Amino acid sequence: MSMEIQNKYGSYYENDLRAAGGRPVEEAEEVKEAGHRKPIQDEYTSSEKSGRKPSGLYHLGEDGHGNPKIVFDDPKRPGGDEKKVEECTTNTDQVDRNIDKLKREKQQIEQKIKAQKGDEEKVKMLEQKLAQIENELSQKDNDTYRRQQATHA
Repeated sequence: MSMEIQNKYGSYYENDLRAAGGRPVEEAEEVKEAGHRKPIQDEYTSSEKSGRKPSGLYHLGEDGHGNPKIVFDDPKRPGGDEKKVEECTTNTDQVDRNIDKLKREKQQIEQKIKAQKGDEEKVKMLEQKLAQIENELSQKDNDTYRRQQATHA
């Protein structure tokens, strides 16, 4: 199967222009009279010659960990690739103080239990308090509780 190529592009171009309400450029008419058309080509115009600022530039930069990264300077965003950086600090001092207080109470109760050898009622009561404090410590002395109860500034 063979295909024949016909060079009828000029007439299509002119018909489209006429349909759109325009007329062919004078140069195109002159070229048509000569019998051939000059091919349309793009040409490079540097931003320095055109006087226009480029729409965006890419350059090699670094990410937060020092790794190479391609950065796009967006002309619509003032300041280029500068981003607002917010620093946040987490304070767990109050939580740590409460946990230390519970640990000290636990040690004091253990000492009282050792000191109360003869009085069984007091020993039982102190052991209940000790069990309650140990339970509270097991709930509070972990990273999840510290994160939940921490203050952020």
